[in-house]
Amino acid sequence: MSSLETKELEFARQVRRALDENAAGIPSVAVDRLAAARRAALARQKPETVSAPVFVPAFAGVPAGLLAAPRPQRRFALAWPLAALVVSLVGIAYWEDQQRTAELADIDAAMLSDDLPLNAYLDHGFNAYLSRALSGRSFG
Repeated sequence: MSSLETKELEFARQVRRALDENAAGIPSVAVDRLAAARRAALARQKPETVSAPVFVPAFAGVPAGLLAAPRPQRRFALAWPLAALVVSLVGIAYWEDQQRTAELADIDAAMLSDDLPLNAYLDHGFNAYLSRALSGRSFG
């Protein structure tokens, strides 16, 4: 407990002690008026509403009416973003696979339509010969 809290508690005790000591000296007419004012204030007091916080999931694409819908419809309304994500991921994977297949098909077509036999591409010496031949050639 900090020194400020200790000082506040001590002050509150002193005020309570002073009020208790002087309460006996208040005239009965004033006590009656104070009691009547207290009863009137309590009668006008609004009842305290105690409510626990309610957490409702909010999605940008879900209409508010669907969240108040019966339980099966609400489950569908909350599950559609997940389904859309899964469909999107499957579509992207399929598209990338098609792109890779098209690239490999282009490479295969270029190799098969070339004048060189396929064994020449497997020979490391031939690759070295091509590198030297192309580096010595001037393209200008």
